[in-house]
Amino acid sequence: MGAPSPWWAPHVHSDRRPLLKARTRIQGSIRDLLLAQDFTEVETAILQVSPGNETHLHAFATELKAPGGGVSRLYLHTSPEFACKKLLAAGERRIFQFARVFRNGERSALHHPEFTMLEWYRAEEPYGAVMDDCVDFLRRAAEAAGADRVTFRDVECDPFAEPERLSVAEAFRGFAGIDLLATLSGRDTDRDGLMAAAATAGIRTAPDDTWSDVFSRILVERVEPRLGRGRPTLLTEYPICEAALARPSPDDARVAERFEMFVAGVELANGFGELTDAAEQRRRFTEAMAMKQRLYGETYPLDEDFLSALDHMPPACGCALGFDRLVMLATGAPRIEHVIWTPVAGG
Repeated sequence: MGAPSPWWAPHVHSDRRPLLKARTRIQGSIRDLLLAQDFTEVETAILQVSPGNETHLHAFATELKAPGGGVSRLYLHTSPEFACKKLLAAGERRIFQFARVFRNGERSALHHPEFTMLEWYRAEEPYGAVMDDCVDFLRRAAEAAGADRVTFRDVECDPFAEPERLSVAEAFRGFAGIDLLATLSGRDTDRDGLMAAAATAGIRTAPDDTWSDVFSRILVERVEPRLGRGRPTLLTEYPICEAALARPSPDDARVAERFEMFVAGVELANGFGELTDAAEQRRRFTEAMAMKQRLYGETYPLDEDFLSALDHMPPACGCALGFDRLVMLATGAPRIEHVIWTPVAGG
């Protein structure tokens, strides 16, 4: 059996072309919606001094050669978030971007090393506004693709149905029988308590697991597979320790203004009420990079310009949506490469 034909083979491209044309229609429809709401489309630099400071994300690095011969390290961004927030600090109020972003070591039916992220921000607006935007974008995508149902791996969802709104604590209690909030106290976590609850629920743990490791395993094994079935799910109020860029909830300091949207079992979007406390953001980044060093033997620099900008940034909410995944769901494509015009070879 020979190697599969490349994406540019005429017969392969002709099969993909209807999906790619739908991609263009979906992008145009969402862009029109945002522009009609007085959003400004922006383009931020891909090369950054820091690609982001999330523990488990891995970036592509390169070198910038100065005319005098000096060399400095830069990274391809994993998200346009830092640059977009600098624009909010500069005075922009409603912005969006279809950004090409880069994440190393990620490739699957739902992952690609170079992909498109739709990211948008609303200054001086409530956190729930970007949740509503996600629902609107899903419906726009389905309309542009002519789909009344979306399916991924035999899981169906009605994109036009009223979304389910479910807190993380409610999901842990309902799907795993675990009282998550009992293992949280402010920023402190009860690792042993969560491990015991996981064991009682029949979820495997390891002696060197952290609280976050156990949380993630429960989320992946018991919660996420149950989301976005029949109708979209907005999973809200993540623990504060799992929301490095989000502000605390005004109702419960143990949780943050963070949500994710799931459709047909697929994580589609991740949104925040944005943290604007520079000192707290520095503490969270420093902690995340220490963990990255322990786990992976690498770390990324902090973007000092970004941290300075936070002192001037207005209250805001923002969201990142995997645009290629949205197109996949709307068109019924089985893999992300089918809806990317020129997918990266190899891997």
